[in-house]
Amino acid sequence: MATLEGKTLFITGASRGIGLAIALRAARDGANVAIAAKTAEPHPKLPGTIHTAAAEIEAAGGKALPLVCDIRHEDQVRDAVGKAVETFGGIDVCVNNASAISLTGIEQTEMKRFDLMHQINARGTFLVSKYCVPHLAKADNPHILMLSPPLDMQTKWFAPHTAYSMAKFGMSMVVLGLAGELRSKKIAVNALWPRTTIATAAVQNLLGGDALIQASRTPGILGDAAHVILTKPSAEFTGRFCIDDTTLWEAGERDFDKYRVDPSVDLQMDFFVPDDSAPPVSLKRVG
Repeated sequence: MATLEGKTLFITGASRGIGLAIALRAARDGANVAIAAKTAEPHPKLPGTIHTAAAEIEAAGGKALPLVCDIRHEDQVRDAVGKAVETFGGIDVCVNNASAISLTGIEQTEMKRFDLMHQINARGTFLVSKYCVPHLAKADNPHILMLSPPLDMQTKWFAPHTAYSMAKFGMSMVVLGLAGELRSKKIAVNALWPRTTIATAAVQNLLGGDALIQASRTPGILGDAAHVILTKPSAEFTGRFCIDDTTLWEAGERDFDKYRVDPSVDLQMDFFVPDDSAPPVSLKRVG
């Protein structure tokens, strides 16, 4: 069975939510995880810090390196990547998970919010990848993974929140470009996106509160799907835009109810899922 044992993952935004779920799945294999995130002290509305994440990763069987890192700043990214290499001897996997969101129309979008989303989502993804590439090139099975959507260019995905969509699709454009650029180095570059909403702090605080949380899947589905992708041969599997449940179905998973927050509620589709992507299992309530 494919494993991440002994591999080193550099994960942005890994103090909570999806980033932490990916880290914990890798930790269960015995991986090393560099947690690059801004939250060093407890936040009143957001669970977890780099230190609580590190404790969870260690408890799950991995080794953790908590790093305070704001990916908007090149010096902080450079130093964090350097510290990860110094501590673990290299980097095998780069996961660009950190993201900013504001679902606002043009008149309601402050330019500082526009700038923040582009600095973190598109620019931050490019920047972190840039500093990881020299180390990934030395790894046995190197992967870069973005938590970003398929490049499905439809008006409906942009019109309600142009600024956010531009920033998020910017991450996916990095996937498309780097997959081609780094193919000769055998560095895989792929994207992973959820079919349904995921029970995270962003969904709770910004999108729909408790009702949407109940209609969501847990972050664990992305942790498991990422594991499938990151254990594939990097020279063969690159430039793909993966949906979580389809990825798991193709890997042999058949129990998707375990990822539901509330089986008695219909699951809510997430943004950006292409119309021709059919779910492998029903999203309707169970029972």
